[in-house]
Amino acid sequence: MELLLCSLVFLLMAALVAHGRDTDLSRDSFPKGMVFGTASSAYQVEGNSLKYGRGPCIWDSFLKFPGATPDNSTANVTVDEYHRYMDDVDAMVRVGFDAYRFSISWSRIFPNGIGRVNKDGVDYYHRLLDYMLANKIIPYVVLYHYDLPEVLNNQYNGWLSPRIVPDFAAFADFCFKTYGDKVKNWFTINEPRMMAWHGYGDGFFAPGRCTGCRFGGNSATEPYIAAHHLLLAHAAAVKVYRDRYQPAQKGTIGILLDFVWYEPLTYTTEDEFAAHRAREFTLGWFMHPITFGHYPETMMKFVGERLPRFTEEQTRLVQGSADVIGVNHYTTYYVRNYDNLTQMSYANDWHAQLVYERNGVPIGKQAYSKWLYVVPWGFYKAVMHVKEKYRNPVIIIGENGIDQAGGDQLPHALYDTFRIDYFDQYLHELKRATDDGARVTGYFAWSLLDNFEWRMGFTSKFGLVYVDRKTFTRYPKDSTRWFRKVIKNEE
Repeated sequence: MELLLCSLVFLLMAALVAHGRDTDLSRDSFPKGMVFGTASSAYQVEGNSLKYGRGPCIWDSFLKFPGATPDNSTANVTVDEYHRYMDDVDAMVRVGFDAYRFSISWSRIFPNGIGRVNKDGVDYYHRLLDYMLANKIIPYVVLYHYDLPEVLNNQYNGWLSPRIVPDFAAFADFCFKTYGDKVKNWFTINEPRMMAWHGYGDGFFAPGRCTGCRFGGNSATEPYIAAHHLLLAHAAAVKVYRDRYQPAQKGTIGILLDFVWYEPLTYTTEDEFAAHRAREFTLGWFMHPITFGHYPETMMKFVGERLPRFTEEQTRLVQGSADVIGVNHYTTYYVRNYDNLTQMSYANDWHAQLVYERNGVPIGKQAYSKWLYVVPWGFYKAVMHVKEKYRNPVIIIGENGIDQAGGDQLPHALYDTFRIDYFDQYLHELKRATDDGARVTGYFAWSLLDNFEWRMGFTSKFGLVYVDRKTFTRYPKDSTRWFRKVIKNEE
């Protein structure tokens, strides 16, 4: 009995410490009108992937192979937001979030990629949007987040074919027409670089193509082809919106780009150039065409004829094709000059090597994911780089967060002081960037829930809310109370 009482006292003290964790941040720390929200993607939270008329996407087939995730999990059920969206919107309201960034499943709307419309899928997003708006949660809608309809991959190799461009534009057109009276904030594609690289460069993501992969591929050419079509599809959808819907609907449209900050390992000219190449081969791959109408000179030099070129008409289509730029940022790496001549590939074309420590000192504390280090100062540099290099665009931070091990159980999984520390440090750096003139209008924490994390399955948890996988009951973590204190200016 005494041991039980001591345990209860300890848990209560831990909760109080987390609840009262001090910070000098508040909504007033940021520019007036700054939107705070949380983010997800359809495939990671909706579940019901085989129900209600949804067609399969490339991840459904990709995950059938044993070992695709450490726990052999799939997203067939995940956290069942399809049925429990009201619970999740209610959780946002309790925290004080202004907005929710979610994606629409292409194959839930068009099971065959094009053609027949699935009414059940259309109605689901109407229900979600209506409940959000009734609770004053602003929708930020992403049209595509990794989940290409499987049928289009089978018919013409998906993003490797120019046929994908008009098909994506048609899907976008339907969404603008159907939901545009409720949605004023659109993003076309989330992280095209991750799809081009992992989907067609190293085979880590669906459709799993690369040199030597079981599904075939060419790591030296296919990432550039896929990225080219992703850019053209983005620009085509933006043109549809601007020509047909934006004048009446009065919304904005942009794209979401992942951006790790790359810091030179040493301040030699060689490492400085290596860090520059890393930035150009990642963010610049997409931002340079959108801003200037062509790929970065660095990429053209090192990739040569393997890099597609834009026609004059395509240049006019792509350049300026964003009202807002979404930046997804989590971490920072050191970079050094390095020539890997063993195999021609997108990753080797950088002539750079990622390094995670300097003189034996890690760049930052490592999260559960091996790729994620806590490096707040890199966030400031990343945001300022976008501001200064790309004509000071309007920026939304589309994703930012840190994970914990999936094996943590209640109640310990709720005591996420490390996540609070991460957000506190990173938001201080974001404040510094806005004070220095970066036009940041929104910030979205990844993620609302402990959802399905792609190749990590459920072994990695980024959520502010814990989900019991047996009952699907949602339990807010301490980080939700911290966010409420900041957003609502409450003690």
